[in-house]
Amino acid sequence: MEIQRVDNISHQEFIKEFYEPGIPVVFKNAASVWKAKGLFTPDWFRSNYGDRKLEKSGKTYTMKEAMDLVEASTESNPAPYPLKYNISKELPELLPLIDPLNLNYALPNWLESKWFKKGYWGSATELFIGGPGGKFPYLHLDYYHLNAWITQLYGDKQFTVFPRGQEEFLYPKADDPWRSEVNIFEPDYDKFPLYKNATPINFTVGAGETLFIPFGTWHSAYSLTATISVAFDQLNSKNYKPFLKDVWDFRRREGLMRAVMMHSYAWVGCKMGDNLK
Repeated sequence: MEIQRVDNISHQEFIKEFYEPGIPVVFKNAASVWKAKGLFTPDWFRSNYGDRKLEKSGKTYTMKEAMDLVEASTESNPAPYPLKYNISKELPELLPLIDPLNLNYALPNWLESKWFKKGYWGSATELFIGGPGGKFPYLHLDYYHLNAWITQLYGDKQFTVFPRGQEEFLYPKADDPWRSEVNIFEPDYDKFPLYKNATPINFTVGAGETLFIPFGTWHSAYSLTATISVAFDQLNSKNYKPFLKDVWDFRRREGLMRAVMMHSYAWVGCKMGDNLK
């Protein structure tokens, strides 16, 4: 299996060839509809939002410090990863620059409705910043069975995905089956011998390209250069049933009444579906 790269396909073609069968794909130019394309650079963020703060592992960094870290990052001494901002809450000035968020492909997306703006449903529109050697700390599935859309706006990032049906080779954690116990960057085959049967697919996403990761796809990422990307999630009729199950399971940990309340709210939203505003 290879990850296809497509250019100027229609929304209908995307749905038929990739979305419905659940196949990851890289769009070469979907981000052309964003003003952010070609604009987001470390220097641009330093100049415009240099004092904007983020927290990572108990430490606070300004945007300027974050950009300095990732540009000085090396394979042997990588910057913390990922450094990220919730765009809607912490950098709302960027929203007009990434409009339409759906890139005219992530449609429909019920998470863009006012209904799902209330509460937390496992999703956020986030700015990710990384440097060479920075890698996602674990192989994972996205919570709530949401589709992930990642647009690389600066630098190159290597992604790793696995074909569906390889869970037995990936050793999901017993207490958190959304995460793998295997360090795929340095696998311990003595401890995880079945991982030898897994077939990871590695590929690079460059500046201006967008990666679609369908729900239920195991994946991770590794920054090859200083990188800036925007990520958001998608919910609609294809994934709402496992989404609702996840809402119940996660909220049940907070108590029965909390689970009933949140699941009921989400259920109503999903039943309204494409009529949401």
